[in-house]
Amino acid sequence: MKIISKVNELCEAVQAFRQAGKSVGLVPTMGALHEGHKSLIERARKENDALVVSCFLNPTQFNNKEDLRTYPRTAERDAAMLEACGVDVAFMPTVEEIYPEPDTRVFDLGPVQQVMEGAMRPGHFNGVCQIVSKLFSWVMPDRAYFGEKDFQQIAVIRAMIKQLEFDIDIVQCPCIREDDGLAKSSRNVRLTPEVRKVAPQIYATLQRSLEFAKSHTVEQTHDWVVATIDAWPEMETEYFSICDGITLQPVTDWNESNYIVGCITVYCGDVREIDNITYKNTLGVF
Repeated sequence: MKIISKVNELCEAVQAFRQAGKSVGLVPTMGALHEGHKSLIERARKENDALVVSCFLNPTQFNNKEDLRTYPRTAERDAAMLEACGVDVAFMPTVEEIYPEPDTRVFDLGPVQQVMEGAMRPGHFNGVCQIVSKLFSWVMPDRAYFGEKDFQQIAVIRAMIKQLEFDIDIVQCPCIREDDGLAKSSRNVRLTPEVRKVAPQIYATLQRSLEFAKSHTVEQTHDWVVATIDAWPEMETEYFSICDGITLQPVTDWNESNYIVGCITVYCGDVREIDNITYKNTLGVF
């Protein structure tokens, strides 16, 4: 495995893969790798001749400086995991290498960018698009892999590649969970032991809501999920949106869409956890 920190070296490595007639997969990450990332990497390894994984803690997608400051940094452990997974290139650049000057691009991706995380974290998705578009332009992968836990991010990236006319297959991979159901996240290490015990109730509640929804309206289901989670003193729901799985716009009736997803963000102590669940998908996609 090559560990590369320079953009020109990354481009040279990818060019060598292309000249050898190899397909290229890309897994963009912010480092602090865990089993969720590993599942993406393993799938990408199986589906591509050559594999690039980026580990870059992108400052432009953090609208909360404290969140950036406390985000885990585990570069040596990350490199060891990537080596063990058979990655060809680990791209681990500095901020100065990615942004030799400020990236002033502003992406207008419409409603998919404006709801949920887009509303709660102004500028977040613009920063995501800045870094991912750079990676896509340097690597030009055949396929790029993203975890379903960040459901809205996948929708935003799909909108971005359509706008920028990238010919890249976005592969949506299932959320990987702890044994107790908590979605794996680099931020989980910041949960206190007391909060960690109750955090799995987020997904447990979402699962129970599948049955609840069969005999209740969208509004009733929304209110039940929020009330159930907020009954735990250690947790507070920031938002819960039951929405169309493509447009991410809220639905008011279960018959309003063939693809309906519930996306939630909950403060567990001072750690912000996101999760989602699919209520309906008759499209036969994703």
